[in-house]
Amino acid sequence: MEEKKDIFDLISTAAREKDVQQLMECNRTTEKYGIVLSVEDARMLSESRIEAQKKHRRVEFGEGILPEILRMFCDSPYIQADDFVQTAAELQDLFFQYKNEAAEQLTDAELLNFMREQFDRVCYGSLELLGGTCLERFARAIREGYSGYEVSEGCGEYDQFSEEEGWNSELYYEILHELLG
Repeated sequence: MEEKKDIFDLISTAAREKDVQQLMECNRTTEKYGIVLSVEDARMLSESRIEAQKKHRRVEFGEGILPEILRMFCDSPYIQADDFVQTAAELQDLFFQYKNEAAEQLTDAELLNFMREQFDRVCYGSLELLGGTCLERFARAIREGYSGYEVSEGCGEYDQFSEEEGWNSELYYEILHELLG
């Protein structure tokens, strides 16, 4: 039994080092935006991948989704270099959660496109709003039969699920006129 555990540990260690190497390769893209992962950062993200997979009962083969998350979100105006690693880990967790919540109907690209668009346009960098509102509503609509995201690849979808009122420029100018007038 001890020998099997040692073999598993060797395989697991090799897989983690491969993950770290793949994450470090993302620096080629992220460094353009002032974000450079250290080996320690990459190891932490690799560990977060394992924990998120366990939590959401997911299995990934190959590169996994994390490098794509790093590349897709590195240029967001709402992510700074000092919080990039933590934000990426939380985005990965949300990705796995809502991949499950959408009953596996979304491709990785559709879900990532939706996440990125809402992160910047609706949530202004708030992970709580992204997970607790935007992704929840989108997943619910998909479970109820909505499939329009297939044509749009997940882009431009949220407006039809939003329950918040948007910016009302007429009201703004009316109130501004009253205040100045």
